[in-house]
Amino acid sequence: QVQLVESGGGLVQAVGSLRLFCAASGSTFSINAMGWYRQAPGKQRELVATISSGGSTNYADSVKGRFIISRDNARNTVYLQMNSLKPEDTAVYYCKAVAGRYNYWGQGTQVTVSS
Repeated sequence: QVQLVESGGGLVQAVGSLRLFCAASGSTFSINAMGWYRQAPGKQRELVATISSGGSTNYADSVKGRFIISRDNARNTVYLQMNSLKPEDTAVYYCKAVAGRYNYWGQGTQVTVSS
């Protein structure tokens, strides 16, 4: 079992920045890829960014050049640095960990970007 706890969300004005944190605990040795997803009201959950155990990253086109995903394996933590935020980035952001054939999700953290 892997437990994920997100933090760092909040209210920010457009073009501002936020940094999200996701701390993993439990069977962290089994974690491969980690990632951030988001879900806006009335919309499906969508991929924001992923990072492999080796550090390879993947981003949604909508956030490329603005968001940076990183991880600290020693601290079992993944980060999402969000810059140049837009109102359309408003959503609940979820952390995901892939461990073997299992997917684990955090409880989510709200990000609200005002215009």
